[in-house]
Amino acid sequence: MEKTLSGNEIGDGFLSHGPAVGGKALIDRDRAAAWWLPLETIGEADWPILSSLLTDAERERSERFHFERDRLVYIAAHASCRGLLSYCLGGAPLDWRFTVEEHGKPELVSPEAGPRFRVNISHTRGLAAVALTQEHDIGVDVEWLERTVEAEKLAERMFAEPERRKVAEASEGERLDTFLKFWTLKEAYVKAIGKGLSQPLDAFAFDPDALEISFRDQVADDPANWHFEHYRPGPKYLMTLAVRHPAKRGLVVDTRPAPLDYLRDLAKA
Repeated sequence: MEKTLSGNEIGDGFLSHGPAVGGKALIDRDRAAAWWLPLETIGEADWPILSSLLTDAERERSERFHFERDRLVYIAAHASCRGLLSYCLGGAPLDWRFTVEEHGKPELVSPEAGPRFRVNISHTRGLAAVALTQEHDIGVDVEWLERTVEAEKLAERMFAEPERRKVAEASEGERLDTFLKFWTLKEAYVKAIGKGLSQPLDAFAFDPDALEISFRDQVADDPANWHFEHYRPGPKYLMTLAVRHPAKRGLVVDTRPAPLDYLRDLAKA
C-alpha cells in the first residue's frame, strides 16, 4: 500500500517529541525514521546553511558535479542525513563519520560501546531522502516519475519473469509507474543488503501490491524478515523503504518531510 505524504504532515510518531536530548536515541531496534526533502522547498538563503552541515570532503565532492541540480540534491541529501542523525541520536552533525564497505555502501561509524546504527540515503531529480534505524539493514530509494525510461526493455533485461509480465501488461500510461514501483523496491532491497547492482535483480521478485519479496534461491534470504513501504512524497515522486527485521509487525516507521527549521537551527549551534 502506498502512503501519500503531505508537506504539512506533522504526525504522532516519536520524532514529533523533538530531537535527542543528552545523546539519548529516539530510535531503537523496533523504530526507524525517514526524512524526505524536496528541493523546491529550499530557499536561496538556505543553501549555504545546508552546506555548512557537510564535511569539507563532502563539500569538495559537491563542487565536482557538472550540473547544478546534481550538486544541490547532493547537498540536500547529505545535510538531511547528518541532520537526522543529530536529531535522533544527539551530537553535532559534523561529528558523524562513515566508512565504505566492500560494494561501496557508506556505513556509519557508531559510537563506541553503543548499538550499531544503520543509515541510508537516496536522491533523484528534485528530491533527497534519508532513512535510519538501529542494528537492522535498511535501504531507501526515491525516483522522479517524469524521467525517460525504456521501461519494458529494461524490465525484460533485468527483472524476474513475473515482474516483466506486469510491466509488459501495463497500459502505456501506467507502464513507467509500474516499472518504477518494482525498481524502487529492488533498489531499496539491494541498498539495504549492501550489494548494490552487483546483486542480480532477477534473483528476487516482488508482489508490488502486498509489498512482499520472494527469492529464486529459497535459501538466499528469508522473505519473512523483510518489511517494505511505498510512499508518494509528492505527485512527481515515488519513495520506497526496506528494513530487515525479524519481528517486522513490531516495527514502527516514522516518515516525514525533513524539518528545515531544525536544520537551520542545527547549523547555527
